[in-house]
Parts: sequence; structure tokens; C-alpha cells
Amino acid sequence: MIYLDHAAATPVDEKALEAMKPYFSEHFFNPSAAYLPAKKVSADYEAAKATIAHAIGAKASDIVITAGATEANNLAFTAVSGAPRKVPTSFRVLYLEMEHDSIRAVAKKSGGKPIKVLPNGLIDLNDLKTKITDETELISVALANNELGTVQPLAEISGIIREIKLDRLKRGIKKQLLLHSDASQALNLLDINVARLGVDLLTLNSAKIYGPKGVGALYVSHDAKLQPLTVGGGQENGLRSGTENVPGVIGFAKAVEIANEHLNGNRKKYASFRKMFLSELKDFELINKKHVLDNFIVLCFDGIDAERLVFLLEDKGVYVATGAACAASKGVKSHVLKAIGLSDSQITGSLRVSLGETNDERQIHEAAKIINEVVQAERKRIGHE
Repeated sequence: MIYLDHAAATPVDEKALEAMKPYFSEHFFNPSAAYLPAKKVSADYEAAKATIAHAIGAKASDIVITAGATEANNLAFTAVSGAPRKVPTSFRVLYLEMEHDSIRAVAKKSGGKPIKVLPNGLIDLNDLKTKITDETELISVALANNELGTVQPLAEISGIIREIKLDRLKRGIKKQLLLHSDASQALNLLDINVARLGVDLLTLNSAKIYGPKGVGALYVSHDAKLQPLTVGGGQENGLRSGTENVPGVIGFAKAVEIANEHLNGNRKKYASFRKMFLSELKDFELINKKHVLDNFIVLCFDGIDAERLVFLLEDKGVYVATGAACAASKGVKSHVLKAIGLSDSQITGSLRVSLGETNDERQIHEAAKIINEVVQAERKRIGHE
């Protein structure tokens, strides 16, 4: 198997799995219990949270553990107060039009409006400035897109927000204006620091960095006032009730540690693999040329059905995707590729390749060879129909 869909899921790192194991059996205690073994588990849990927080320049108390990035994204939007007003020019929530569906869905419920992107996948800053009104409370822009891998200029966006907040204060307007970012795809490839980025809320995802699935985190600045989605025992400072997922968080923290240790090495390795892979492919258009994570490659084979290619490549032992797994499973065309101006034919013929720790040079060569053969066979088949 040559697995080239690491943007969808990653295997749990062996070291992360080993770190988790004792907390399923030997250290199984509920962290909220009063006796000493439980207090030890609670301390380990808090230490793991501190490791995750430290990786982004935050403190453990700034982190809320969730059941994944989708929940973290939904929790972030509770910062928006009250029900949306029916005033078309008062955009309380703005979000990048190519955001993940978990952002788009919750943003629309909050009266959100999309921000346009340029053909290269970067945010249209002029459109952002135009759409921010005195009613705007929250802006959500993913650090790295889940289909293109495009890395957004968050520091520049936060600079614009700071200027607008200062102008509001001069005019006596005290309404909040927060910046949220989903960094699910970026934690093992970018050096992330919440202060440098200027974000108030940041989503993290264990499942994308070789940690266990079903575990995520939301960084929450002191300026952001959230409302819990789940109430009960008051865990996570009252923002996420329920018995803590101790093994999951221990595994998440170990995955974060490993990612930090290999951050520069991973970037260089994937950049080398990407260059090698593209140099050996034939008859394609590269969609994401600049400002992208080193492990993302979006290919367009115009005139060919990419969904059919996915199945043909699977038969050859090569696993790729047409885009986000949640959208592909529903047979929905990519809103991300549409946002950057691709034609229906280009969207239909586009594949997402995402490199990862399961790959080596031999696999890269073999994958390029197999893709070339399958595409050539498809073009020949279509030509004879």
C-alpha cells in the first residue's frame, strides 16, 4: 500500500500509542476522584495539556480539550453573542469561503458571510476589509486549508483587525472583534505561536499529527468569552463537561512532542518528496503552486474523472483523494476548488495528494509511475469511446 492521503487521517505514532496504553488499564482512574492514584492521573492529564499548550506558546489553562477539531470549531463560535440579526449589511461573522465544512456550517448559523479568496488560494484582504462592519464579532480563517494546503497570512489579518479595533475604540464602540483559526493541518509542519499569529482562538487536531482520533483542542485567549456546548460536571473550566479522555490527551501530547522535534526535518523531507514526485509526473496541471504546506500536492488531469482515478489507483495499491474526505464521501464537488475559480471540468479532474510519515523515496517513485500509467490508460480509453 502507498498511502497518499495523510490530510484525511494519519496512523497513531508508536511512541504515542505506547504512552497511552497505561491509561487504559493500570492508570484508569477518573481524574476528578479524590484519592491519590486519581490525583496522579489528573496531574498527568494537566501535564499533557501543558505540553500541547507550550507547542503554540500558550498555557495549559488556555486550552480546552475537545473530541476533535469539529467540536473545537463549534465551541469557538459560541463567542458570538445572541441570535443573528436580520440586517444584510451587518456581518457578525466572517469566514473564508474555502473553510472546512465544520466552520461553514456553524458560521452560517451565526449569520456568517464568506470572505473571497484569490486564484492562488490566499485570502482577498480587500474583500475582508470591505466586509468588516461595526457589528462584526468573529473572523475565522484556517491557518492551512485542508484541501489545498494554502497557508494564510494570519499575522497580516490580525494586524488589520487590530487597526479596526483601535478605530472602534476611538468612536466609542466596545464590541469584540476576535480572530479564530483552524490549524488542524499545520501543527506538525509550521512553527505555530498564538502571539505571533495574533489569534484569539485556535483549533488543533490530534488525528492529523499521528495522534489518536477523537481528540482536539481549542486555544482560548482571555479576550474570548465562550459558552459551553456540553454541560454537567464542569470539567475544562466549565467549557467542556464530561470525564476527561486521559489516554487520548496523553497520546495527543506525545504526538505534539514528536512533531516539534522533527518540525524542520519534516518540512525538508516533504519538500524533497514533493519536488521528486512532480518531476516524474506527466500530463497534469499543478493547482497549488505557492504558499502551501510542503506535503500538499493538488493535481488536475483535465478531462478525466478523478473519482474514477481514485478507484483505479486503489486497485493498484495507491491511495489518494479528490478532496476532503467528508465531502468526497457524499459525492459533493469541492467548494474549495470552486472558490479559487477552477472550471467544473478542472474540479472533476482534480486529485489531492498529501504526503506523510508512511512514505519513503521508493514509494514516491512508484506512485508517480503508477499514476502516469493509470492516467495514460484512461486518456486512451476515453479517446476510443
